[in-house]
Amino acid sequence: MSKVSSPHAQIGGLGLAQAQAALKPWTQRAAPIGDAEYQQRLEHARRLMRARGDEALLITAGSSLRYFTGISWGASERLVAMLLTLQGDPVMLCPAFEEGSLAHELKIPVQAWFWEEHENPHALVANLLREHGIGRLALDPAASFLVHERLRTAAEHCSIVDASAIVDGCRMCKSPAELALMQQATAMTLHVQQLAAGLLHEGIATGEVKRFIDQAHRALGADGGSTFCIVQFGHATAYPHGIPGEQALQPNELVLIDTGCSVGGYQSDITRSYVFGTPSAEQARIWALERAAQQAAFDAVRPGVHCAEVDAAARRVLEAGGLGPDYRLPGLPHRTGHGCGLSIHETPYLVRGDQTPLAPGMCCSDEPMIVVPGRFGIRLEDHFHVTEDGAAWFTQPSPAIDQPFA
Repeated sequence: MSKVSSPHAQIGGLGLAQAQAALKPWTQRAAPIGDAEYQQRLEHARRLMRARGDEALLITAGSSLRYFTGISWGASERLVAMLLTLQGDPVMLCPAFEEGSLAHELKIPVQAWFWEEHENPHALVANLLREHGIGRLALDPAASFLVHERLRTAAEHCSIVDASAIVDGCRMCKSPAELALMQQATAMTLHVQQLAAGLLHEGIATGEVKRFIDQAHRALGADGGSTFCIVQFGHATAYPHGIPGEQALQPNELVLIDTGCSVGGYQSDITRSYVFGTPSAEQARIWALERAAQQAAFDAVRPGVHCAEVDAAARRVLEAGGLGPDYRLPGLPHRTGHGCGLSIHETPYLVRGDQTPLAPGMCCSDEPMIVVPGRFGIRLEDHFHVTEDGAAWFTQPSPAIDQPFA
């Protein structure tokens, strides 16, 4: 990782060749999820099913299917799903022409049921439910409405209920292996953020920075390039998720870069805000409030505390600084944070009304962004995981507006 000799050396002054030379394949790689852990996940799901009275669980393509089976496919119009009953190997439903690809991705033993293009896979599910005497099916909350309706029509004998409590109950608290994969992903993205800050110079376009960030994530060995990337300069930083079009960097403008990558399916998501040049008094004041609010949210975290209280802790700092209240601007227009894991955004959420009690292993972003409409916005985003007595950062927060990296 590149070293800096002074705070100001972190922003600008780095040539492209120097930055590319710092992009070596990551050596401290986390181990993939092991076979035993996949089996533990299935048994955990079964315990939750029994507690609710569910007789089967259907998980469709997406991040939850990857969680339970290792299959990384996204959802499409063709049904790919795992049917988990209370005993025996899960049943895997898949288009017949995907049999070879399925065998390369599966991490668990299954009973494979393949369907041809002219067949109705939802009727196949219904027949399986009848054969197993299933009268209550818990359906993946990420399943499409179309899947729900076709199953409801084909399996009239079966009650279909929401499986959110099962899916969230399994996925919210990360294992040591999951935390290690997230630690690697966040470390990689922080390194990319540091190099991107060094590359900045007057006139550089946002698109040029995005392209470097994507290439850098690939070079380090992420699952692909950037999972997402937001680069905004000047007044565009006042829009939490940016605005269309290119911007060219000018002296003394705020820079906001929000990006992440995936390692073994596990996500990073880090934002840095700083000034290219000399910050104004107002920029420095708002940055300091943002950093204080981020720290207040972190300090509020401990097992048993409700997610809503973490959001409230950040807002108290902002309101004491004359911002808000609530979602009013200037102030914080959205929640303080979100869960993260195999999905960039997943439960729990650090927002008013979320009464989920925090528990060890939960992972969340901490990003109480401040928006000054029409002028600028500042978001500092790092992730933490809940420990037995508080929280631990995956990445160290920014120390100062002119020193974005610890």
